[in-house]
Amino acid sequence: MAKIRWAYVDCAGAGAGSGGQAAGPTGSLQFLTGSNATSGSARLRYVTATNTLLLTGSLHVIGTITGSSFIVNQTDVVSGSTKFGNSSDDTHKMTGSFFVSAEGTPAIFNVNVATSQSINMGARFNYRSITSTKLTSSTSDYILGIGGSGNIELRLNTAANHGAGAILLIKDEIPARGGSITVSSSAPNTIDGAAHYEITGTMPAISLYTNGSHWFVF
Repeated sequence: MAKIRWAYVDCAGAGAGSGGQAAGPTGSLQFLTGSNATSGSARLRYVTATNTLLLTGSLHVIGTITGSSFIVNQTDVVSGSTKFGNSSDDTHKMTGSFFVSAEGTPAIFNVNVATSQSINMGARFNYRSITSTKLTSSTSDYILGIGGSGNIELRLNTAANHGAGAILLIKDEIPARGGSITVSSSAPNTIDGAAHYEITGTMPAISLYTNGSHWFVF
């Protein structure tokens, strides 16, 4: 015959502060307040009617916050770097004015929606010195200064690689060049309908733009 075992449970010791009963206002999240005791606060509540977690105070996170939507009334970045987006198809939109400046200095660039103005206090574009022949332009080029001596041939990267609207400024920086400067396109691209364009004269310069298919002098 199987033996019947008994267990004696003394419930008389359970009471306030013993951990047997949650405390705090309705919806409050419980946290440890002492040895084997929990409670809640109106500053940290979960509202079931709106599926909302409410926090009154500061939140310090060591790690990563992931969310599908962020609504921020005011953002102050005290220190550190910021990064938005992780792929080329990301879109960032901002309503209001935009200012860029060093700490405690006037904005060097700003877009002011009140005056419909974009103001740049100073601009510097990418510059590259060309001293050798048969070099190819880069998609990061904007100003190409032609140095060296004798004949120089500069080949343009494909119009598609540069992209529609790209501009190149080419300037001969040698006062008395003993040769010519030839700018060649990459087939099937053309420059004003031709395969190449020769720059002549004393320290000449040309400006080029592309529509994504061909190059044009302007």
